[in-house]
Amino acid sequence: MDQQTAQPGTPHSAAAKLFDLRVLIGGLFTFYGVVLIIAGVFANAAEIQKASGININLWMGIGMLIIGLLFLLWWRLNPLHPLAHDVEPDTQ
Repeated sequence: MDQQTAQPGTPHSAAAKLFDLRVLIGGLFTFYGVVLIIAGVFANAAEIQKASGININLWMGIGMLIIGLLFLLWWRLNPLHPLAHDVEPDTQ
């Protein structure tokens, strides 16, 4: 039989094993992307002129929104699964 052993210091709960940073990163990028897009839409000419004529809030917001949505899509298409192995108690 193939018996997998837990490494010392690893979490033993299923919730801890399923924590996925892609959700956190994707959510934050998406949220801040939307905030920057809103700031870019309502930017005045003086703010745009400070950035050499580029509406940097709008472009960075679009970029962050795309990255955030890609992280969330990656998480959705390839979710983490709990390890399916039988744990037999030690009989000593």
